[in-house]
Amino acid sequence: MKIRLIFNEKKFEYDIFNLIRAFYPEAEMEIRYEETDQFMSEEAEPSSGEEDLPDFVWRIRYESGRIFVETVYAGNQKTGRETEPEEQNQTIVRETLHLTDPDNRTETKNQLKRLVYSGLVKYCSHDLPWGDLSGIRPVRLVTKMLEEEHLSPAEAAKMMQSRYCVSPQKAQLAASVAEREQTLLKQFDYRSGYSLYVDIPFCPSICLYCTFGSHPLSAWKEAVGPYLAALYRELEMISELMRDVRLDTIYIGGGTPTSLSPDEMNDLLTRLEQLFSFSDLKEFTVEAGRPDTISDTMLSVLAAHPVSRISINPQTMHQKTLDLIGRRHTVAETENAFLRAREMGFDNINMDMIVGLPGEGAEEVAASLRAIERLAPDGFTVHSLALKRAARMNRFREIWRPVSFENSIEIMDAVAEGAARMQMSPYYLYRQKNMAGNFENVGYAAGGKACLYNILIMEEKQTIVGAGCGAATKLILPDGSKGGRAGNVKSLQDYLVRTDEMMERKRALIINQ
Repeated sequence: MKIRLIFNEKKFEYDIFNLIRAFYPEAEMEIRYEETDQFMSEEAEPSSGEEDLPDFVWRIRYESGRIFVETVYAGNQKTGRETEPEEQNQTIVRETLHLTDPDNRTETKNQLKRLVYSGLVKYCSHDLPWGDLSGIRPVRLVTKMLEEEHLSPAEAAKMMQSRYCVSPQKAQLAASVAEREQTLLKQFDYRSGYSLYVDIPFCPSICLYCTFGSHPLSAWKEAVGPYLAALYRELEMISELMRDVRLDTIYIGGGTPTSLSPDEMNDLLTRLEQLFSFSDLKEFTVEAGRPDTISDTMLSVLAAHPVSRISINPQTMHQKTLDLIGRRHTVAETENAFLRAREMGFDNINMDMIVGLPGEGAEEVAASLRAIERLAPDGFTVHSLALKRAARMNRFREIWRPVSFENSIEIMDAVAEGAARMQMSPYYLYRQKNMAGNFENVGYAAGGKACLYNILIMEEKQTIVGAGCGAATKLILPDGSKGGRAGNVKSLQDYLVRTDEMMERKRALIINQ
């Protein structure tokens, strides 16, 4: 299917693009701009002389105080729903939107999106769990309502429904997460401190859905030493620049940090202790995501340092799926790594799970949930599969077309019920583009086990200083406003060559804040 969007101004085009994409994730979409005054014409469909006709044409025209919206179904290909011959070339939406406050850009965008969304719901005969929202942080909208509009969580949930067409269930979820985030963050003065992110960009193998800039260790083994040397230089500079600022949390991610050797991990953790004051540290997370990298020796190294939280991530408890997506470990290795970590005293272990993996439906997800529940982790994060453009599973999508990518409200409900049985509550939430079922990622945790770093970075509440390949530094000023961003290159090869450049970029950002 091909969908064409035509605008007379460059305004809100990507908001509308992403909203339509949510209803037609497989469609080929394009944006065009027009200067002509002809818009709400009787012949709105494309010219028959055009070789590659779209199936739908959306036209949006801005005028003073009004927006004209029109969409025409040209009926050239299958639309994902049964259509009668008389539906071809029909006008689906033809509306004039009179703006309540033309100078208010946010309200104008919201009005336009509601109108487009209502037309899509009517034509496609289904709605979306998150309504017309296309951003990744719906909880931030609720938090703003709580803090700036002084609404109660229940009032904010109702506002999410009316303002953004969010379902009652998801509105309540967002409100619950926002309320818990506020409670957790009240425990300390987060705006006067900062968090440190350290990236280890190596993995044993690359999963088919991954776009994190990970590098397979088999091909990059010789680069580990030079990478760590460059990383230590960057960390030394950060420790000097931030010496008068309180360090609240540390998060070592990637990649798979535990793909380093135990000696390399020990050296990294020792360097961090030497360079930074841990006197006020509230949380220290190491992603031990791949069970095939978690040996007893590695666990002993982590236990010998003030690491307070680790994550052992099965993604699924089905061996067939693990083999299919390129995770070269077994279900038994996941269980053994978890149990050994427990025996060695780790009392805050998170486990990640992905729903929407190829070939997995409600029955498979339920079985994975039961297996995870038996292990009784302290945190549980569920990700809705998001097939980004760069993922190998997306680039070679034709191979997977016979395999289902299923997610549904029933599956997400089952996940929430599983978390509740483990006595966990949701504490952070975010969304991504192209997610299976247009759902969300949710972090659940038992009391006292929520990851503060996840909240701080997702809701942009605190300065995060990033070190390593692909790591980003984002400054948040004391008043809560953004103070700028400096990102490191994602390519490992480029990072090694341009380390000095990355350091100077970060130095300039921090010094000039």
